[in-house]
Amino acid sequence: MKTAFTMLSPPGVRARLSILIFHRVLPARDSIFPGEVDATRFNEICSWLKGWAEVLPLDEAAARLASGSLPARACAITFDDGYEDNRSVALPILQKHGLSATFFIATGFLDSGRMWNDRVIEAIRRAPDGMLDCRELLGKEGASFALAGPDSRRAAIETILTAIKYRPMDERLSLACELERRVGVPESLRLMMDDSQVRELRQAGMQIGAHTCSHPILATLDRTQARREIGDSKRYLEDLLREPVSLFAYPNGKPGRDYSPESVDIVKELGFETAVSTAWGAASGRSDRLQLPRFSPWDHTRLRWRARLLGNLRRG
Repeated sequence: MKTAFTMLSPPGVRARLSILIFHRVLPARDSIFPGEVDATRFNEICSWLKGWAEVLPLDEAAARLASGSLPARACAITFDDGYEDNRSVALPILQKHGLSATFFIATGFLDSGRMWNDRVIEAIRRAPDGMLDCRELLGKEGASFALAGPDSRRAAIETILTAIKYRPMDERLSLACELERRVGVPESLRLMMDDSQVRELRQAGMQIGAHTCSHPILATLDRTQARREIGDSKRYLEDLLREPVSLFAYPNGKPGRDYSPESVDIVKELGFETAVSTAWGAASGRSDRLQLPRFSPWDHTRLRWRARLLGNLRRG
């Protein structure tokens, strides 16, 4: 692996940077989302990276990429959103392998439970078997779902999330909360970190970046709204950590669809030095430092995970 990785990701001016993206690291396998990374799988991935790659903090990696001084097989690990299991499950595994990571925090959800999409997921997870009528709730995009095993629940979740993802933020959250209310999800359910856990990540040597306040689709906002979302999240984290925050991740992160050139201008104006998207690929010295691509293989075996990572390095 090292030989192939070095050929595709050499040191110096021809370097390529693989930035991996994760969200959650579950304590155990989720029957509804069996592809979600759990502790066992993340431990495997970290052991592979420890043997194959040169894992660097994202800010250092981006700076060295721009200066032409990046080492061979360079890689950075990132997490989006701010889930509690990032602190309780992912951090000990990273520390075990001596690896660093950057955690991008949607600050509006700290201390407050769960994001809008998780409200939908947890409602469908807890709904009783049988028909769930969402036509009134979702309008013309609605449907009735026959809920039984994991497959039917996953299909219902994916349909509902697709139907409301690009609606206005307030409407999106209101629909998710109403679905929770109908099912009876306890408001006490908390999936996100609190302030103290974010501080613990930083004190453990991890990096913290901003990810807006409420995780909106930035391309749907006007300039004032987008600047407030991005700037307020930066200020919140800087006040919390008492240090500058120079890293940013675009919510959802698809260029042109989820964020616009105006979004990038705002990120630059607010003083961020490095920002990441979810466009596939590996970064090169020609990459826009405020739109670095990210990619994580989804395969479960070592051989296929490695092949997928190498394929991403060949992408451009």
